[in-house]
Amino acid sequence: MIEEDKIKIKKILTDCVAGAISRTTKKIAEQKSHKPFHMALLTEDIVKVSSFERSFSTSFGQGPIEKISELVAKQNGFEATRQKETLLNLYKGAVDEVERICSALRSGNQKPNWTKEIQTLAAFNKGDTVVRRVISDLWLKKGETEYFISIKTVTPNLDQSEIAKKDMLLLKAENSSFNTFFALYYNPHGLKREDYNHSFPMKMYDMHKDECVLIGKDYWDFLGGEGFYEILLQIFAEVGEETKQTLLGF
Repeated sequence: MIEEDKIKIKKILTDCVAGAISRTTKKIAEQKSHKPFHMALLTEDIVKVSSFERSFSTSFGQGPIEKISELVAKQNGFEATRQKETLLNLYKGAVDEVERICSALRSGNQKPNWTKEIQTLAAFNKGDTVVRRVISDLWLKKGETEYFISIKTVTPNLDQSEIAKKDMLLLKAENSSFNTFFALYYNPHGLKREDYNHSFPMKMYDMHKDECVLIGKDYWDFLGGEGFYEILLQIFAEVGEETKQTLLGF
């Protein structure tokens, strides 16, 4: 990875930590008098650390991850755009089938199977058409191949998981050659994909087998090339030497 991109990633990380510190300091100042039971049971440092962790995790899993993902993809030869809008002209039957699939998955009446779901959609190829709008967190292109990625927090809720699934199916209904992915930037349950066990996305996807799912190392190696996950961890560790010192005085 070129040094210029490493510097950009490091700035994204340090800015994210600084922003979380600023928000936490302000929040504690505003709410301290409204948490008498917390302050009676816990130390001020514990309350502060807990508030900081929530602020950092929420902000980091949004903009910073998308920005880093875009940088990584571009240095690996992809065209890349964040928050890509795509207007789709779809057969109404296909749209109705997407709704049926997602409703059945959500209710537990159907088990997720990406391959079968795509095959089912292919049968809806005539009739009236409707327009739908899809926003992809990250759009990539290399050669003639396009990729549409929905990047979620590592423990998304059911609504977030379902919306992403609908968007992915609609994109496939528009063009079967589109590559669509549901991506989590790390696995909170272990190193292996099979370790993942958060229940909500598992209602909508086979998180262990569906080819449209990318978790942790698989996601970063897809964007940056084989072995990039370890390179990224090293960049984080280098930034951590600075941010940890900053947090000691927080």
